[in-house]
Amino acid sequence: MPPSSFGFAVAAHPRDSDTAWFVPAIKDERRIPVEGKLVVTRTRDGGETFDVLREGLPQSHAYDLVYRHALAIDDSGDRLAFATTTGGLYVTEDQGDHWLEVSHTLPPAHAVRFAPGPARDQRTRHVHPFMTRQASRASHSN
Repeated sequence: MPPSSFGFAVAAHPRDSDTAWFVPAIKDERRIPVEGKLVVTRTRDGGETFDVLREGLPQSHAYDLVYRHALAIDDSGDRLAFATTTGGLYVTEDQGDHWLEVSHTLPPAHAVRFAPGPARDQRTRHVHPFMTRQASRASHSN
């Protein structure tokens, strides 16, 4: 069972239509992770059941919200990344079983995409969090 039926971010596996990831949150009035714990949920059976993936993600006092376009999956279906409104950037290379915090000091991110690397070596893909002009300007004015 997912920890919430509300959330903005969803990523679907590029080849397995039964597999998808969600970043749940408390609905509009509060817009924070459930119980202050940042998790990703994954279904592998079209939404019948969900795994709650926590390893490497903050499990106390987490106020990270992940917008709709701030969760991305690469073409392999193994690597995911998401960025938060509080400056976090997280990446996994094993479909979400283990997450690595890449940064916690970015401006609020509204979208994340994988940029293709050289065609011969898919391991050289990079994550680029895209920020709004306002957030980008704020980070340069400090």
